[in-house]
Amino acid sequence: MIFAERPTTDTQGSILAHSIELPKGLLRKGAVVAVEHIDALLNAGIERVTVATLEVGDVEENDAARRLGEALLDGANGLRATAAATGRVNIMADHAGVALLDVEQLTQMNALNPMITFASVPDHHQMHQGGMLGTVKIISYAVPDIDLEAACALASGAVKLAAPTSMSVSLIITQIRENADETKAIAATEARLNALDALLVETVTCPHGIAPLTRTIQKAQGDLILILTGSATSDPADVAPAALVNAGGHLIRFGMPVDPGNLLFIGDLDGRSVIGLPGCARSPALNGADKVLSRVLCGVPVSSADIAGMGVGGLLKEIPTRPRPRRAK
Repeated sequence: MIFAERPTTDTQGSILAHSIELPKGLLRKGAVVAVEHIDALLNAGIERVTVATLEVGDVEENDAARRLGEALLDGANGLRATAAATGRVNIMADHAGVALLDVEQLTQMNALNPMITFASVPDHHQMHQGGMLGTVKIISYAVPDIDLEAACALASGAVKLAAPTSMSVSLIITQIRENADETKAIAATEARLNALDALLVETVTCPHGIAPLTRTIQKAQGDLILILTGSATSDPADVAPAALVNAGGHLIRFGMPVDPGNLLFIGDLDGRSVIGLPGCARSPALNGADKVLSRVLCGVPVSSADIAGMGVGGLLKEIPTRPRPRRAK
C-alpha cells in the first residue's frame, strides 16, 4: 500500500486518508475516491489530497478483517463474528462459558505485522451470552496478503469457548452459631451458578466441626460440592480441608494468590470437585472463587499450578479496610 499525497486528478480508486470539509458536505476518510469526488474536490479548489493506494498483493481492510475473523472461528463452537466495518470484526459469545486462548499463538500473530491486530479478554475469562471475546482491527486501509495468510494460520484454533456442563451443585454451610442468616451468601452463590447453567440442588447446614462436616460431605448429592465455613479456613489441617480428607477425598490446593479470595481450597472426592469457598464469596463482588468456579463449571481442569498462575492479575480490588501488615515487635 502506498500512502502519499497525490494530485487530485490522479486519485480515482484510491482511499481517502483524511476527512475533507467541502462546501456541500464532508468527504469522509476511508472513502474510495470516485469521479464525482474528484470533481467536488477540484470545484473546492483542492488540487492535492493524501490517499492510500493498494498495490498488487494487498488486501482491503474489511476483507482482511473478515478473513482473520473466520480464521479465529475455525474449530471454535459457540462463537460468531460480526460483519466487517472500518477494518474491524468483533468475536462474540453465543452462550456463557470460559474463554480458552492460546496466548503464545495469538502473541505471534500480533507480532507479524503491526497493522494486523487482535485484542481479547484474558485467557480463562468468564464470558456471558452476547459478550465480546475479542476484536480484530486492521489498522491500515490494506495489508499484504502474505502477512494476512500467516496471521490466519496462527489464528486458527487459537480461540475457543468452553461451554457450561450443566452441573448439579451441593452447597454446604457450616455454622458456629445455630440458625445464622446466610441468605445473602446463598443468593450470591446461586447467581454465580445460574450464570453458568449450573443448578443448586441442595443447601445443607451443619455445625462447624470436622466430624459433622465429614458426614455432610459424604451425603452430598451434587456433581460439585461447595463448602462455605462459618469460620475462615486458615490452614490445610483446618476443619473443612480435614473433613474432606476424612470423607475419603484429597486436597489439591489450599490458598490462592488472588485477593480477595486467598482462603479458597480445592479438592476431589470420587471424581467430584470440592471447593472450599473463601468468606468473600458471600458477596456477589468478583473474587478468587469466581476464577476457579467458572473453570470447574465449564469442565476446564484446575490444578495447583493453575491456581499458582492466577497471581499475576490476581489483585482484583483494593479494600481500604483490609488490615495492614502488623509491625514487627
